Amino acid sequence: MQLRVRGSGRLSVNGHERRRKRQRRSKFGNPDLAQLSDEKLLDLRFCDLKLTIEGTPLELRIEQLSRELEAKKLSFRPHFWLSEEWFTPDGIPGVAIPFYLADSRLMKLEEQQMFEVEGGTIEWCMRILRHEAGHAIDNAYRLRRRSGYRKVFGNVSTPYPDSYNPQPYSRRFVVNIDLWYAQSHPVEDFAETFAVWLKPRSRWRQVYRHWPALKKLEYIDGLMKEIREESPCVRSRKHEEPLRLNRGTLREHYEQKRDHYRIEEPDTYDHELRRLFCDDPDRKGLPSAATFLRRIRRRSRRDVAEWTGQFQYIIDQVLGEMIQRCRVLKLRVDRPPEEVERDVLVVLTMHTMNYIQDEAHKIAL
Repeated sequence: MQLRVRGSGRLSVNGHERRRKRQRRSKFGNPDLAQLSDEKLLDLRFCDLKLTIEGTPLELRIEQLSRELEAKKLSFRPHFWLSEEWFTPDGIPGVAIPFYLADSRLMKLEEQQMFEVEGGTIEWCMRILRHEAGHAIDNAYRLRRRSGYRKVFGNVSTPYPDSYNPQPYSRRFVVNIDLWYAQSHPVEDFAETFAVWLKPRSRWRQVYRHWPALKKLEYIDGLMKEIREESPCVRSRKHEEPLRLNRGTLREHYEQKRDHYRIEEPDTYDHELRRLFCDDPDRKGLPSAATFLRRIRRRSRRDVAEWTGQFQYIIDQVLGEMIQRCRVLKLRVDRPPEEVERDVLVVLTMHTMNYIQDEAHKIAL
């Protein structure tokens, strides 16, 4: 995903401060993250985590990406560093990777805070790495300046949005990252198409043969053959927003992240809830609907996220509102649990898809 432009409130670090940091590092060593509680972890500053890519599973994923680029006979290799999130800065042929993927304890914290770990599986991580490699090669060769690029993918000077409203069934775009990410901006369309093209054994010609998106894949196939042996125009090894200079805490990070994906005005679900559950005040002996939904909450948000591609954090907010309304309406379960859970998934999926396609609830980038 492309870097989102934002103001930085972080303090610069001068040479004296850097020397003091090195002294503290040698004196105290790396913190033992595995031994810290969630609360203590949240109070740590990013610069004090002392994380590296070397020696972690991330290093293996990057090596796999390099092999995939080599298989396509591309000489270009992006550089990588750790930061708060996934992004490729404009004009830099390198990729920032989120900090939590460099440590298993931090991956558990990410899941506890956001209910999922973006890039936490091998397949998911590779899909994102291929996407970011597309941005990096775009920057390295200044591909977006080419008329063919703009003709196929659109006007790259279009302002980068804070959110977008996708068309889930459009065949003008490939599908790689969830949430129909190629539809968010022309440069994301390029990166997603590159990722599909790069994936080994993707059979993109067959999979997309009846899609208008095929012409984009064919354009990238020809473009990559054209630049295989060329030297990149941009060779910067710069790191934007590296973890080592980030003096913010993990607590601040997660507060901002949750606020970014928060649903501001949840819908009312009373009509569907009264169809799902019993609202007869004379049947007080039946199990509470609110308790039932709390019990299936984790499983339900995971299943609906898998079907819709939506963030689990957003789905959980919908579930939380449903639970609250069940409590207010004093609803109860009067049918077999398996049958009710199936119907809950249908309603939850419906509201999630309505959320995705509603102009008032665009997907936050």
